[in-house]
Amino acid sequence: MNATTINAPAGTPFVEVIREFDATPAQLFRVSTDPDLVAQWLGPRGLEMTVETYDVRSGGSYRYIHRDESGEYAFRGVFHSVEQDQCVIQTFEWEGAPGEVCLEKATYEATETGVRLHQRSVFPSVETRDAFVQSGMEIGINDSMDRLAELVAKESGS
Repeated sequence: MNATTINAPAGTPFVEVIREFDATPAQLFRVSTDPDLVAQWLGPRGLEMTVETYDVRSGGSYRYIHRDESGEYAFRGVFHSVEQDQCVIQTFEWEGAPGEVCLEKATYEATETGVRLHQRSVFPSVETRDAFVQSGMEIGINDSMDRLAELVAKESGS
């Protein structure tokens, strides 16, 4: 299984995530944008997820809720630009910290062996980014990327 690389340089307002998958850009894009499939991989293991809306198109929006024994965690945003099998630019906001909206860009780049997912999240401030990093985001990102790889393999029949 491929490793996930997470870059969060000190003093910067961004987090970068890179992962290679054994799939085509079209396969990874589909699993990343189909609401029924997103509910199967997004977020840490052990959380239940409900997708209220996930309208992946330029101008579309999304809202989903993660639940565990401690409570509910709702997230929402708007899809600003969607290029089929290539790129998604969206906003991301945890409803527990209203107004702390980050801008996210995900690109799907074909490689010789599959596809490279490159995500970059830009936060409104270094402090907001640091709070995100300290919240345990690394566990959630790694779990999500591993679950995404498992689902892509299942969906592509590998």
